Amino acid sequence: MAADRRSSWLKGVLDLLVLSCLTPGESYGYEISKALAEAGLGQIKGGTLYPVLNRLEEAGLVVGEFRAAERGPGRRYYRLTDRGREHLAAESEAWTDFHTAVRIQLSTGGTR
Repeated sequence: MAADRRSSWLKGVLDLLVLSCLTPGESYGYEISKALAEAGLGQIKGGTLYPVLNRLEEAGLVVGEFRAAERGPGRRYYRLTDRGREHLAAESEAWTDFHTAVRIQLSTGGTR
């Protein structure tokens, strides 16, 4: 039950979390997945992550670039666009406001 709940919560903020992983600079799917897991958000599988990255790229929020590797398969690196940074800032503020409202509701039962 807890895993189902976490999965449901993540669906609403995964785009935002992926964008936040790209704030320090470019990254590729496995690194993003690893960063989210290390943050305590659980393992995000490729079948979930790559559609998010594709959607963000189609929206112009990230740019992807395939690079061949000296050894092993190549990787697609992603970086934020200016539009992506603006979107991340606006959505982070909206998420923080929502989180605050939920926290207040849970702690007070709606009575202030």
